Amino acid sequence: MLAALLSSALLIVGPVAARPRLDSWATVINERHGFAIAYPVDVFEQKEAPKTDEGGVFISKDGKAKLLVGAFENAEHQSLEDYRQFLISDQYAGAKIDYAPVKDRWFVLSGERNDETFYERVSFTCGGKLINSWAMLYPTSERKTYDRVVEAVARTYTPGAGRTGFCD
Repeated sequence: MLAALLSSALLIVGPVAARPRLDSWATVINERHGFAIAYPVDVFEQKEAPKTDEGGVFISKDGKAKLLVGAFENAEHQSLEDYRQFLISDQYAGAKIDYAPVKDRWFVLSGERNDETFYERVSFTCGGKLINSWAMLYPTSERKTYDRVVEAVARTYTPGAGRTGFCD
C-alpha cells in the first residue's frame, strides 16, 4: 500500500531535478596571500596547473560552468569602491545585477548577462594591499543547480591575511 502511494506521488510530482553531488571536496590554499577556498570535485576540476600562485580556473565536468579563484597585490592602490565600479563597468558591463552587498572590506556582485549567471566575492585584506576574490559563472538555465553550489562554496571561503596571517 505504501509503495503504491509513493509511486503515485512520484507520478504526480514528476522527476526530481538532478542535483550535483557535494560529497567530496578539495581545498585551494594560497600560501602567499593566505586565502583558502574549497570546491566540490564532483562538479569542478582543474584542467591545467596554474602558471602562477595568484589563482586558478576550475571547469565543471560538463564544461558549462567556471570557478575562478585569485589573489593579487593591489598595486594601483584602488579603493574597494573603485575596484567594485571597475568590475561593474568592465567585467559585468550591461549585466542585470540582482545581489550586491558591500561591507567595509568586501563586496559581492551577482546577476545575469547574456544567459550567464555570475557570483563574485571580492575581499580587500591587509589594509587594502591585497585583493582576494572568487567567482562562479554558469548558464542561467541551470541557476537552481549552481546557486546551491555557490552557497556551499561560499561557506568555505576564507580571505586570509598574507603568508603568516599578519599581512606580511
